[in-house]
Amino acid sequence: MSSEDQEAFRRLVVELRILEGTAEAIQARLNLTGAALNELNLARMTLEGVEKENADAALFVPIGGGSYVRAKLESTEKVIVGMGAGVSIEKTITEAKATIQNRLSEMGKTRGSLQQQLVQVVNRIQEDRNKLDDLTAKMSRAEKTTDV
Repeated sequence: MSSEDQEAFRRLVVELRILEGTAEAIQARLNLTGAALNELNLARMTLEGVEKENADAALFVPIGGGSYVRAKLESTEKVIVGMGAGVSIEKTITEAKATIQNRLSEMGKTRGSLQQQLVQVVNRIQEDRNKLDDLTAKMSRAEKTTDV
């Protein structure tokens, strides 16, 4: 077994570990992106529902844990939209829907980019595993010939 083969083996093992960690990190980001997309879609559907309601309509407002409080819709004209960093702004329903739609679009692009990155990393992992298998077989054959 040559020292070049041993060094190549070590490099491949280290690279595989790094790539597997990268794949896990990308998958975690994909999961977060999926959750954000679900939340944005829920917000969009809620805005569409509020838009169809009349003022003083009875609502159930979720407070967490599968619990709700009864409330009355004061206005169907304006809503408060979170802009990030703890800042919220009052907007019309139309403006709020446009804001949510823009966020959905951006989040979809982000998700697509992450999926593409994951595919590239997974392909590289497979290539490295194939190289590692070939190198292991080569090293095994070399050991057998030196043992004889």
